[in-house]
Amino acid sequence: MTAPIPRDIPDLPAIPGLPAPLQSVVPASAVVAPNRRPVAAAFRLMVALTAAAGVGVELLLGSPPHVLSYFMIQTGVLVAVVFTSSASRAWTARRPLPPLVTGGTLLYISIAALISHMILTGGSPPFLTMGPTPGAGAGAGTGTGEVAALAGWPTPANPLLHTLLPLAVAADWLLLTRPAPLRPALAATWLLYPLAYLAFTLARGVLLPDGSSASYLYPFLDVSQQGYKSVLANALLIGLACYALGLLLVALDHLRPNPVRPRRGRLDW
Repeated sequence: MTAPIPRDIPDLPAIPGLPAPLQSVVPASAVVAPNRRPVAAAFRLMVALTAAAGVGVELLLGSPPHVLSYFMIQTGVLVAVVFTSSASRAWTARRPLPPLVTGGTLLYISIAALISHMILTGGSPPFLTMGPTPGAGAGAGTGTGEVAALAGWPTPANPLLHTLLPLAVAADWLLLTRPAPLRPALAATWLLYPLAYLAFTLARGVLLPDGSSASYLYPFLDVSQQGYKSVLANALLIGLACYALGLLLVALDHLRPNPVRPRRGRLDW
């Protein structure tokens, strides 16, 4: 009789003298064809140019140091830089920017737009401190109407920066950006920039002489008119609203479907 064949064959011992198998050093991009996204690249380039044009108009109409002190202008510069990089990455099929950057950009431009339309706009230009100075004609000097007073009418960049640009950034996030998904901890991390801006604008108001080129840029942060107690209360309310908006973006990112699906043998849009 023959011995039964065992069901489980034990592992054979390693043969001495043979080298261990080497790990592959071939990058994944050499095996899997990268997906270029020409439509996303073109749209993001247009968004970047729109942001740059809006900021450029504001800089031409006002003093650059004063104009660049506004939250919306700084956010417009951020959008121009981020979307230029995103357009390049989509065109060359490189890894997209991290969600910390893309989500933060959407949050900041949304904050600026909401403050403009819900707090600052009430029959006046989006920036109360950037509106025409009463009694100032064309060619008037610098003052609280730093941007618009030079021409005597509201700058055309206002609807471009406060309405069109936020809608374009939101459309890119919803229609052209894959879900990360975002983590709730990012909502707190995103508050670092608004907190830094609050410290900057309060320090600017203290260092500039009274009445010099709108020492305090926003009426709800004007310490000379409201005092520190009211200003800090306003900042706390806005900060809580920003944190809630960040959590909302995180929740939406977990719920929304993936709008981008790579197609075999075709360029991804």
